[in-house]
Amino acid sequence: MTKQSVFTMKLERELREAFMAEADAVHRPASQVARELMREYVERQREARERDEFLRRKVEKARASMRAGRGRPNDELEAEAAARRTALLRQIDEVGE
Repeated sequence: MTKQSVFTMKLERELREAFMAEADAVHRPASQVARELMREYVERQREARERDEFLRRKVEKARASMRAGRGRPNDELEAEAAARRTALLRQIDEVGE
């Protein structure tokens, strides 16, 4: 990838010195390390936005389902799950005897 622009930023002297020392310790140009950090940041942000959008759509779909009368209340689902757990534990106890 060709470099097409210059990015200038202000840093605390201590942070710059520490960053330069760490880049030097791994024998890599500071600009290369900075580009990698930027790429990682962009990717993390993109993934976070996609995850948030996925969850937003999922929640909206669930709300629409509830409004249409196709959903079930959480306490009903929790009670059903508790009954299933109890039945499974009972089966495990019977097998172990």
